[in-house]
Amino acid sequence: MKIRFTKMQAYGNDYVYIDAIHQQLPDLPALARFVSDRHFGVGSDGMILICPSETADFRMRVFNPDGTEAEMCGNASRSVGKYVYDHHLTDKTNVTLETLGGIKELTLFVENGTVANIRADIGAPVMEPSRIPVNTTLAEFVDQPVRVLDRDFHVTALSWGNPHMVTFVEDVSGFDVEAFGYAFEHLTSLFPQKTNVTFAELIDRGHLKMREWERGTGETIGCGTGCCTAVVAAVRLNLCDRKVTVSQIGGPLDVEWDAQTGHVLMTGPSHTVFESEIEVAL
Repeated sequence: MKIRFTKMQAYGNDYVYIDAIHQQLPDLPALARFVSDRHFGVGSDGMILICPSETADFRMRVFNPDGTEAEMCGNASRSVGKYVYDHHLTDKTNVTLETLGGIKELTLFVENGTVANIRADIGAPVMEPSRIPVNTTLAEFVDQPVRVLDRDFHVTALSWGNPHMVTFVEDVSGFDVEAFGYAFEHLTSLFPQKTNVTFAELIDRGHLKMREWERGTGETIGCGTGCCTAVVAAVRLNLCDRKVTVSQIGGPLDVEWDAQTGHVLMTGPSHTVFESEIEVAL
C-alpha cells in the first residue's frame, strides 16, 4: 500500500508527518522504523501522526525512529500546526493538540494563505525528580553537581513528557558534544533512563546559545524542548530574563517562561521540506 507523507523541519527536528485521519495505517512501530530509516531517502527524527481527538482539535502521536512511542515534542507540535492549516484540515489560527504530555496550544501566524510562524504553549515544566525520573535527593532537580569524564558540571533536568537535561559551558561552539553527550546519556547513576542532553552558553541575559545531543541519535541541529530547558534552568539560576532568544545550529527560537501561568512559549517557523508517497509492505 501507499502512504502519503510530508517531511517538515522546525529549526532542528526533522519529522515525517502523516495524516492518520484520512488514511488507514499498518503496524505503527514498524511504519515508524520504515519511514525514519535514512536508507529510504526519507530520513527523520521520527514519525508524527495527526489523529482525531475528542478533547482537542487534533491528537498528535510521536514515534521515535526505533518505533517506540514518545510523549511530546515541542518542535513537532509547531509543525503539526502548519500541517493542519496548510492542508486545510482546519481554518483556525488557535489550535489545541492532545498529546501524551497533555493538551498543547498553538497560535498560527498566517501570511499569503500559509502558516509562516507558530507559537507553541508547551505548558509548565516538570521539575520533580520522581517524575523525570532522576536519581537525586533534591526536591527539584536544579543545579545538581556531577562529574563526567574529566570535568565537573552542574546539571538541571526538566520534562514536558520527554526528559531533558541542561548544563552550562563557557564555549559551546568548541565543546566536545559527542564525547560528553554520549557520557551524559549513559550516566545511569544519575539518569536511570537515557536523557536528551543540552549544552548551553550564556551570551547575555536575553540570548543563549546551545547544542543538543539527542538520546539514541547523536548531535542534532536543534531541539525546541532543549531550548526551553536551557531557558528555564537559566531563569532559575538568575542567569537570564524570562524572554530570550536561543541560538542553535538550525536557527534561533524565541522562548518565554510566562511568570503568570508558569507555561513556556516557543516561537519560530516550520518548513515543509517535501511531500510524497511511500510504498509500504508491513
